[in-house]
Amino acid sequence: MSRFTPKVVTANALREGDVVYLTTDDRWSRYHHEAELIEDEAHAQMRLLHAAAQRQVVVGAYLADAKAGPKGPEPTHFREEFRTRGPSNYTHGKQTDLPNV
Repeated sequence: MSRFTPKVVTANALREGDVVYLTTDDRWSRYHHEAELIEDEAHAQMRLLHAAAQRQVVVGAYLADAKAGPKGPEPTHFREEFRTRGPSNYTHGKQTDLPNV
């Protein structure tokens, strides 16, 4: 029997293209630390089905490994860490919210 690794549901916002995360109250947030940290495999699959059904809102929903952190879920893989920063172009997406850009 395999041990389940905690997950978050992530996707891309259909209109803006931003990386978004499903929260416990069914919102899509641009911030990883606001995501629902899912620690049960069956619950993760149900949340993924819920996300995938929102075709007018998001595209490409999937489960990403995460871990509990002091401010909320944190990514455990480089790819997911990179996605939390937004586009590599500083004039779009999440990076426009950064004070030192």
